[in-house]
Order: sequence, then C-alpha cells, then structure tokens
Amino acid sequence: MSFVSLQFPIFFLIVCLVLGLLPKKARWAWLIAASCWFYMAFIPAYILILFVLIAVDYTAGLWIERAEGKKRKWILVGSLITNVGMLAAFKYLNFALDNVNQLFHVAGLGELAWRFPLVLPIGLSFHTFQSMAYTIEVYNGRQKAERHLGIYSLYVLFFPQMVAGPIERPQNLLHHLRDPAGFTWIGLVDGLKLMSWGFFKKVLVADRLAVYVDSVFANPGAHSGWEVLLASWFFAFQIYCDFSGYTDIARGASRVMGFRLMLNFNHPYVSRSPAEFWHRWHISLSSWFRDYLYFPLGGSRGGLAKTCRNLLIVFVVSGLWHGAAWTFLAWGGLHGLFVVVQRLLDESKAYRAVATRIGSFAWGRILQILFTFQLVTLAWIFFRAKDMTDAIGAIGRIASLGTWGELGAAFADPAARSGVLVLAFLLVLEWAHRRWHVPTLIAAKPWWVRWILWYALLACVLVFGRFGNEQFLYFQF
Repeated sequence: MSFVSLQFPIFFLIVCLVLGLLPKKARWAWLIAASCWFYMAFIPAYILILFVLIAVDYTAGLWIERAEGKKRKWILVGSLITNVGMLAAFKYLNFALDNVNQLFHVAGLGELAWRFPLVLPIGLSFHTFQSMAYTIEVYNGRQKAERHLGIYSLYVLFFPQMVAGPIERPQNLLHHLRDPAGFTWIGLVDGLKLMSWGFFKKVLVADRLAVYVDSVFANPGAHSGWEVLLASWFFAFQIYCDFSGYTDIARGASRVMGFRLMLNFNHPYVSRSPAEFWHRWHISLSSWFRDYLYFPLGGSRGGLAKTCRNLLIVFVVSGLWHGAAWTFLAWGGLHGLFVVVQRLLDESKAYRAVATRIGSFAWGRILQILFTFQLVTLAWIFFRAKDMTDAIGAIGRIASLGTWGELGAAFADPAARSGVLVLAFLLVLEWAHRRWHVPTLIAAKPWWVRWILWYALLACVLVFGRFGNEQFLYFQF
C-alpha cells in the first residue's frame, strides 16, 4: 500500500481510531497487525522474509548480551551475514550472474543459463540496515537487548517508515514504541501539517516533474542538450521531493499517533560543498554508513591517504546499496570522488583562505551552492539513466548544449512549462521556510488564518496533484 493510494487515508483513519480506543499496553499488537497488512498489500508472501530477519536479530540480540569474549563477536557476525546474505540473494545475485554472462560472452565461452526469478521485496535494504543497527548497538553496549518480541517486531515493521525509512536507531525508536506518548491535539495538528507538506512535494511537485523527466530520459539521444539539462535539473528536484515527501508523510503519520521519527532531509540543495550535501541528504543513511562502515574502517585516523580510501569505499558501497547496476556504482563513485577532492583541497591553507573569502559574500555563497548543485545533478544523471550508455550519452548531449533557439524549443513542451511553475512555487516556499521558519510564522497568526493557509495547501494538492500515477522512487531499494 502506498501513501498516495486511495486506500491509505481510509487505512490510516481506521488505524488511528482503533489505536485511540486501546490501552497503551495493547497498542503494539494493533500496530504490528496494521503494519503487516500495510506491507502485504505489495507482495504478501514477502512478509515471511521480515519474520525471518526479526527472529534472527531478536535472538542474536539476546545471545550477544549474555555471551562473553569472542562468542559475542561470532553471534554478531552470524546475524550480519544473515541480513546481508538475504539482501544479496534478492538484490545482487542476478546482477552478478549477468556480469558473469557478459565475461563468458566476451571470452567466447557462451553464457550461463542461470537466472533466478526473484523480485526484490519492497524496502528490503531499509529493513536490513535497521535490523543491523540494532544488533551492532547491542554488541557495542549502547543498547540493551529488547526482551519484548512484540516491541522488537514493531521496531522492524512500523508501517510509516518500514518501506523507505528513515532508518532509525534502536535508541531513538524502541523506547517510543514501548511507551508511546499517545494522541495529543498538538501532535495531531503538527502531524497532519507535515503529512500535507509531504503530499504537496510528492503529488504536486515530484510527479509533475516526472512527466518531463520520463519523456526525456526514455531516449536522451533524441533530445537536445538543453532538454537533457533541463530534465536533469528537474530530476534533482523530483527525487528530492519524492523521497523527502515520503519522509514527511512518514514522520507526520507517526507524529499523529504519538511517535517521533528523525529528520531525514535538511534543505540539501543549499549545500555549499559535496560533504555538506551528505550532511543534509538522507541523513539516516549517511549517518549509518559513517558509524557502521566509515569509522570501523578507520575513519580519518591513519593519514590522508587512508581517509580518502575509506571515503571512496563508503560511497561506492552506498551506490551499490541503492541498486544492483553499474549506474548506481558510478553514482556512488562520483560522490566519493567529489568528497575526496574536497578533502584534498581542504588540506591547502591557500584554498581554505580563498573559499572562506568567497563564502563571506552573498554572491560567493550563491556560486558555491550552484556549483555544488551542478555536481550533484551530474551524478543524478547516472542514478536516473537506464544504463551507462544512456548516462554517458546524456552527458554528451549536455556538453554540446546547442543554440538558444533549442533552449526555447525545450519550453514548447507543456510538461516543461508546468514543471518550471511548480518548481518555482516550491523554491519560494523553501526559501521562505529557511528565512522565517514558516510553521512558526503561521503559528503566530489567528486560528482562522492558520486553517485557511493549510486548507489552501491541501486544496492545491487535491486539485493540481497527480494521483495514482507514480510510486515512490525509493520503493525500489
């Protein structure tokens, strides 16, 4: 079941009504049942995979806490292998076999006949990372093993964030699930507002931009450089509004029910460097890789060369986490390259002095933001393209932009014009939010002004939104 489906409002209303009638001690059972129903709306049989992960990691947590010496480590390793193995079987096995076939074909050895009819379970990458965070935290002594099987199951299954995050740490979520705050008027209002903003970003902005993006990236070679560049810019905002819109709906729905999920996006496109971008984009994933991969590899200890190596490893693995394709590896590798180059430049006092000087001026900060955005957009081309051939072809088209007349022709498409309009509307709202923190500003207005504004936003979503056309992009991960 998707947040933007017609069934979700009815489902969520029933969940909240029943939840409000139940005593706090019984709410976990209802939420597990609701979460299973929510997930089984996709492929019902795949709920069994989550049950296996829950059984393995719940047991591992208890054993790790009781064990001593090297035995603790081997229990953790067994848990991690189970999680990564499950992910690898569904997500990477056929990718590996396809590449082996390519090598055999080049070598003139024919092809392997093997290919497994596996469909990637919705959100499996998110489930496994959240489960692994639990066992690692128990192993490191930062989290006590959860004795209540139902509460731990809900930690993995909690329906607002089970499909596309945020990837919560057990310290942040388990105690909320064990002792929920319950329904409050403030929680209800704040949650519904956040959900409205998420729906706005998804169905009114992301799905409108998707029309033009899909038409251009279906065959980049048939479009001018200006059209491909415009589609690339559109996609940068499409994926931001799509993913952050999902997160806002998830956080808002949780807030309505009395739970708090972490902030996952913090205006990433105002970043002035690639490293800053990753402090603002998909925060739950970037912090996961920082804590559970970058630091164990040695982090920034051991000298500049090892730091750069560790950064590249993290970003390549991040690319592979997003998808089993060379385009995702290229996307992750590019971001790794950007961050490493920045890290090397930061070693120069002269560079730091010039960058600080430029950043002291408004025009300089704007240039830094635009340059960083263009680097990120370049990488997004690999993320969006069907394959490496299309990605390289799209970049080639952009490199030879063409005439100003072709730029005008790009806007002959109604989808391009509507995309520019909704994008301009979004940027104005985002700028106002950063400058004045719009929710606080609205909260100071009379009640009737507040409700008019929020009803106007909801009306825009209902009237101009595109419903039933697009699934959330991150569902494929």
